[in-house]
Amino acid sequence: MLRFEVSVEDLLRSRFALSPTMDLCFLLRSLAAHDSPLPRAWAARLRPAFERLRRETELNAVLALHSGRGGPDFVAPPPRGLNQTWADDLAMIRATPPAAARQEILTYATGPSARDPRVRAVLDSADAVSRIAEAMDRAWQELLAADWPQLRAICERDVVHRVGVIGEHGWVAAIESLHPSIAWQAGGIEIGHFPQVGTVHLAGDGLLLIPSVFVSNIAAHLEDPWPRTLIYRARGTAALWGEQESAPRPDALTALVGRARARLLLALDAPASTSHLARSLAMAPGAVGDHLAILREAGLLVRARSGRSVLYRRTPLGEALVAGAG
Repeated sequence: MLRFEVSVEDLLRSRFALSPTMDLCFLLRSLAAHDSPLPRAWAARLRPAFERLRRETELNAVLALHSGRGGPDFVAPPPRGLNQTWADDLAMIRATPPAAARQEILTYATGPSARDPRVRAVLDSADAVSRIAEAMDRAWQELLAADWPQLRAICERDVVHRVGVIGEHGWVAAIESLHPSIAWQAGGIEIGHFPQVGTVHLAGDGLLLIPSVFVSNIAAHLEDPWPRTLIYRARGTAALWGEQESAPRPDALTALVGRARARLLLALDAPASTSHLARSLAMAPGAVGDHLAILREAGLLVRARSGRSVLYRRTPLGEALVAGAG
């Protein structure tokens, strides 16, 4: 079990961030695994390009740096906030001092794959950082870039939902909702998913919370240069995978309001903006706006401003309609 000792100051300093490079690392590890947790449709679509990249680039050297216990920090630098982009991450990877990268390579590249002569030549080279960064950039562009706007929107909506839970029910409810193994006990966060890790004191620095679409369960960072971090499965990921795995089937809600409006109603289990809904459902923003206006006029949705965004949520009538449709 892992336990975080938490003070009031820690709660005040806890915050959310997004990490494109962390999701890329999770995706690469999933594609490399024989028992990939990816849905079959995603694995079938991405694996041919993944295998080609392993032949054409230094991607195997990147994979050799990862093991069951994690990977080096220089290929997954800590994010700075919710606006983190792949370009930000790539710049930080390329700026890694060679000596720091060398130390992490010696620590993590110890498995059988690291003994492959081609991989070893990359890891031992003077320009290892730039070659690894180039391989990761190719992997990002060919495996993840096209899907990232939709996946990022899912993570952004998750953050909106968690902030709403904090405002309505407090930090305890928000933290415990991240994963079934998390419980708030005696002024601390206990996570039963992990083996016997022990107690970690946040020491007033707070906790960094990162939603991810590719993390298989829940993950943590406990050592510098990362702040103390929990990476958890974003809400909406299961629905995304399910939508990719099976063709849409007609049901009572779809028959009543139409497929597009049914998807929007179902997606609004947490408040969301037009742009978030458009990206997460891969729909045109104009079409989303038109459908939301009709649903609002029908009394199924209301909208309210939150900062710079206008968020839509279901009314009691909308909730009843969704619940009645199962």
